[in-house]
Amino acid sequence: MDLPRIFTIRESSHRIHNPLTAGKLAALGASLHLAPGTRALDLASGSGELLCTWARDHGITGTGVDISTVFTARARARAAELGVADRVEFVHGDAAGHVADQPVDLAACVGATWIGDGVAGTTELLGRSLRPGGLMLIGEPFWRRTPPDEETAKACHATSIADFVLLPELIERFQELGYDVVEMMLADQDSWDRYAAAQWLNLRRWLDRNPDDELAPEVRAELTTEPVQYARYGREYLSWGVFALMKR
Repeated sequence: MDLPRIFTIRESSHRIHNPLTAGKLAALGASLHLAPGTRALDLASGSGELLCTWARDHGITGTGVDISTVFTARARARAAELGVADRVEFVHGDAAGHVADQPVDLAACVGATWIGDGVAGTTELLGRSLRPGGLMLIGEPFWRRTPPDEETAKACHATSIADFVLLPELIERFQELGYDVVEMMLADQDSWDRYAAAQWLNLRRWLDRNPDDELAPEVRAELTTEPVQYARYGREYLSWGVFALMKR
């Protein structure tokens, strides 16, 4: 049970596996007014930056669950580096279907709603771990502008235009699921650039070190096509945000 290698190659230098910068992640944590001792569950926790930095900055505790052995090891190392390994733990496992042993104050899935087959399923999954009155964090793409055709949507790594909606419609979707949107932190074009463009350097450096690897042709193809595709389509049409929700 693990992520395909291409994911860990592509984001090998990333501490945050989504289009939030470190500054935006810190600002989101501050905006939530997290009390020391807040118990958190982060599903698809990646390299653990949310839990580790918020444990350092706000005194939260928590558990992260991620399917990647590489990212889980990096999360544990980051916790040790920041001196919070006694407050946060990271479990290698499938976040889909994971429910905390005891209700938590903060339940998060920041950028991996496929674990619940979409927004509705992920809110239902997180809600099973969340105490009444707790905070839920969902990270999700939305269209900056609706693509003109299906080809453009697929160039943005969607399967179709219907995969995502505009920001107002996404907020309405959360409301229809019975949640108030109480805070949000949105990526902007600069933070998208920092997320996407860093992947190209990761790909190139990996290729230089591993020219004969069986994955090299796939990595070369991605490095050849992705920068232009991102500049032409993704940067213009796709956005992303983290939304803080409270059950009505």
